[in-house]
Amino acid sequence: MDLKTATALRRLRLVSAPEAISFLLLLVCSVLKRTTDFNAVPAMGMIHGVLFVLYVIFWADAWNRAKWPLKTAALYFVLSVLPTGGFFADRKLKREAETAVIASRARQEGVVGA
Repeated sequence: MDLKTATALRRLRLVSAPEAISFLLLLVCSVLKRTTDFNAVPAMGMIHGVLFVLYVIFWADAWNRAKWPLKTAALYFVLSVLPTGGFFADRKLKREAETAVIASRARQEGVVGA
């Protein structure tokens, strides 16, 4: 894995958890708006919207650089629209990055089959 691909995956990973948290907070704010006089939906909606747009931009960049098959790219996109999906995306991206590092080190050391 080259440096640009690793950076793209890292950016996607870094935005996935905050995007998931903002989604959950937006849901809580929506409930509070309907049950109390507290209305933080406009502010939380904007924050979540910005994080979601960043996620989609970083997702497209990671898909392009990592050359994911359509199934993998679709999975990461679907995870972005699920309330807790960003947490799963973060964990999956972390595993993918660790696997790539191990494979890269094995190739450098000349291990057969890496």
